[in-house]
Amino acid sequence: MTTVVKFHKTGGPGVLSVEEVVVGKPKRGEARVRHTAIGLNFIDTYHRSGLYPLPLPSGVGLEGAGVVEAVGAGVTNVKPGDRVAYAGGPPGAYAQERNMPAAKLVKVPAGVSDEDAAAMMLKGLTVQMLIRRVYRVQKGDTVLFHAAAGGVGLIA
Repeated sequence: MTTVVKFHKTGGPGVLSVEEVVVGKPKRGEARVRHTAIGLNFIDTYHRSGLYPLPLPSGVGLEGAGVVEAVGAGVTNVKPGDRVAYAGGPPGAYAQERNMPAAKLVKVPAGVSDEDAAAMMLKGLTVQMLIRRVYRVQKGDTVLFHAAAGGVGLIA
């Protein structure tokens, strides 16, 4: 059994519940990650409130870091004992452990803490997409950050 945070209906923080669930063995292409840190993001409140609807019941949280405990068939990019981080769905990072698509896991370098890895994945990918793909920022460009003190602004 593992402890998770879920919601069965949308609404304010009061709809969140702490539950004990069985994670089960990882399926083909999955890895079980024991979380050591998770990232908190404003989108988590959008999911919980129903602004960005999810099938219910749903887990909460889109990024985390931890240690691979087990892998399913066909997984070659990570192995038990690897420190990893991830960003993206399915929601469910607010949990002691979970099964994740192994393709979404990246190994965490030795010099990076689990807390930093968990906190920067989703925001870091957002910055990468905005300044390298949406508009390729070049030397001499002026960039205005409306929320420079937030997670995305601090990374950018």
